[in-house]
Amino acid sequence: MKKPILSALAALILAAYGGLVQQASAQNAQQPDMSQYILTPKPADTPRINGARIFGVRPGSEFLYTIPATGLRPMTFAAEGLPKGLKLDPKTGRITGRVATPGKYVVHLKASNALGDYERDLRIVVGDRIALTPPMGWNSWNCWGQSVTQERVLSSARAMVEKGLVNHGWSYINIDDGWQSRRGRNGAIQPNDKFPDMEALSKEIHGMGLKLGIYSSPWVGTYAGHIGSYADNAEGTYDWIEAGKYDEHYCIDDPEGKVSAGTNYRHGSHSFVEADVRQWGAWGIDYLKYDWNPNDYYHVREMYDALRSLDRDVVFSLSNAAPYADAPLWMEFSNCWRTTFDIRDTWENMSRIGFSQDRWLAFNRPGSWADPDMLVVGELGWGEHLHYTKLTADEQYTHISLWSLLAAPLLIGCDMARMDDFTISLLTNDEVIDVNQDPLGLQAFPIWQNGDQVIYVKHLEDGAMAVGFFNRGWQEVKMGISLGQLGLRGEQTVRDLWRQQDLTRTNDRFETRVAPHGVVLVKFYPGNSRQR
Repeated sequence: MKKPILSALAALILAAYGGLVQQASAQNAQQPDMSQYILTPKPADTPRINGARIFGVRPGSEFLYTIPATGLRPMTFAAEGLPKGLKLDPKTGRITGRVATPGKYVVHLKASNALGDYERDLRIVVGDRIALTPPMGWNSWNCWGQSVTQERVLSSARAMVEKGLVNHGWSYINIDDGWQSRRGRNGAIQPNDKFPDMEALSKEIHGMGLKLGIYSSPWVGTYAGHIGSYADNAEGTYDWIEAGKYDEHYCIDDPEGKVSAGTNYRHGSHSFVEADVRQWGAWGIDYLKYDWNPNDYYHVREMYDALRSLDRDVVFSLSNAAPYADAPLWMEFSNCWRTTFDIRDTWENMSRIGFSQDRWLAFNRPGSWADPDMLVVGELGWGEHLHYTKLTADEQYTHISLWSLLAAPLLIGCDMARMDDFTISLLTNDEVIDVNQDPLGLQAFPIWQNGDQVIYVKHLEDGAMAVGFFNRGWQEVKMGISLGQLGLRGEQTVRDLWRQQDLTRTNDRFETRVAPHGVVLVKFYPGNSRQR
């Protein structure tokens, strides 16, 4: 969604930008200047509490919630109505402890600095379900691939704090494939020398008010050639490791891929799931990406039951390309399930994935989220050599807008330490994030479509409606919708969510121009009253 331009110039600008990206890639992540495309206003210096308005925890589980708030520091926090067992650090805004009694608690939060105060309610739901809004965080794979290290993970965690993303609700730092060595005396997978102290890593990340995730597979081996949570031998040994066919990081030495695909991409005879889960609990893991294909009920349920045995809540994310016929199972026994194979940073790939999620709408709900994979903005590379995303500015706005409307998990895939201002602006727009984190938890639906033009609508808890006008074609177009099509009553204000400004008031119809591969994301408010 660029600033208004003539349609005749749009293709030229897109082509020039594409060439700039290719040049940047050849120079190994020399970033293009994207500042002219920034739409998100900078946060005010006065306090503002952001992020989800609801948070789920199971009775007795360890609790960690960092109040996300923008504004000048120092800032102090207060919370009225915390359930018994929880306490707030007024300097950091972190709520910790354990709650034994199930129930719904409305906590009144307050953030204060020298310029003023901001107050907002947070609903803490102590019950059987967690992840009541889509998880927001970072994953190492799209950036570092197998070259992930403890220091690179810490770098991303520090960047999440230093660049202010933690103040907008981002919280998970997830290690993907590449951390594993062999099994220890306790039967659990131990980290390789790229992760010298997993317990210290977890402690430092939790000390920032963030959470830590990890990766495994119910196969004998993972996609990247490390051991999984199963083995052929009761001792938890692996023939290829015993034969010395591995590198210095315990990755299988199999340049042609024959051993991995033919021998390790399968389920073994002996499960070490319980041992692995106990180890993750001891380290303080908060998120698990469990990766194989096809996903099946037995191995999903086994891991689900093992994770539930811990005294902490672990978001359980399935990967990849979960079979659609089993959607009711994924909804019941996982918090997220990948609907596709791995995403790539091209318009063809991202748009194909993003605009093919409608069939999952019936199964998306608080606690269970269809996952169209990670965000491909910023610097990516799946290894040592990074490049700036190949998506144009308009395509990136489409990417973030669509994932927000879909109520999809938001997992950043770039090198967070090198995020430019444009990428930060994409990821810190609180009005767009509010669409993704709305407590109602509904997935948007395409209410109108004509060729390359499609309009997605998402119902919000307060009665308002988020509407995305998407242009998948190569020419600028004019798009519009009437209040009658939306079923809205009375006069409505139309608000541009990326620019965070009201555009117009109408009791009839709203029209806008949409750039090639672009989006106009608005909210119609106040919507229809939710009062009964």
